[in-house]
Amino acid sequence: MSSSKTHIAQTLLNRAHSPETAEALFTERIKQKPLHLRPTSPTPADNRSRRRLHRLRKKEYFLRHQKPKPLSAREKRESGIYKLPKEECKYEIFKGLNQMWGNYMREVLDLGSGGGGWRAQQQQNKAGGGKGIPLVSALSQGSKLVSADFHGAEMEVVRSRCAGRVGLKGIVVRDTKFTFVVVTEKDEVKTIPKEQTIFRFCLPLPDAPGVGEKEDAAAEMEGRSEDKNLVFELHGSQFQNRPVDRANKKFKWRNVDYL
Repeated sequence: MSSSKTHIAQTLLNRAHSPETAEALFTERIKQKPLHLRPTSPTPADNRSRRRLHRLRKKEYFLRHQKPKPLSAREKRESGIYKLPKEECKYEIFKGLNQMWGNYMREVLDLGSGGGGWRAQQQQNKAGGGKGIPLVSALSQGSKLVSADFHGAEMEVVRSRCAGRVGLKGIVVRDTKFTFVVVTEKDEVKTIPKEQTIFRFCLPLPDAPGVGEKEDAAAEMEGRSEDKNLVFELHGSQFQNRPVDRANKKFKWRNVDYL
């Protein structure tokens, strides 16, 4: 009597097949087939490597789907994309940018020379006895001014904790989160911090009198010369954000008793 027990799979095969067929099936399909086993409880090292592999695959997938691949802060500094060449920092060069900015702001504030523009509002004010809806108010256009882009605006420092900055005036060539970089009329590049500083900028109105206003044109030249520009004051401490972040910024009233 053999001391070894017959495998239960071989016993089942013998019931369904002939002895030769059962022996061949048991040898090929069961006895010689490799059985792959893995530990039921992975070690901490295996868990750590699996998490690391998952993190690397996720990062690779994210970078692969970014077109183009963004530059790091060091690559931006080394490439010099934020540097302004001295030979290009001329006030005359940026005058055209200032004119484009004026057209942009008049479009943002709906101050064009068309039928619904500022001249129509002036006529309505005159018809109402001179006291009507103001041309630009903080309630109606305040949110538009907050979200506007000021690249090309001609800024002047009118008040600051640093007395040496008062009177600086130039065209904005870079609007960062905490500073305005301007080019002055002397072709000098000045970096002005926004904190504790009040800036003033003017927006020229379109000078396009209508046909019916020709008779009053000469009489209104003196008064109109003062009304051609809209003057705004911007509090830098309340304006410390990038232009791209101001697009969806909500307008909120705040106290400005710090100066």
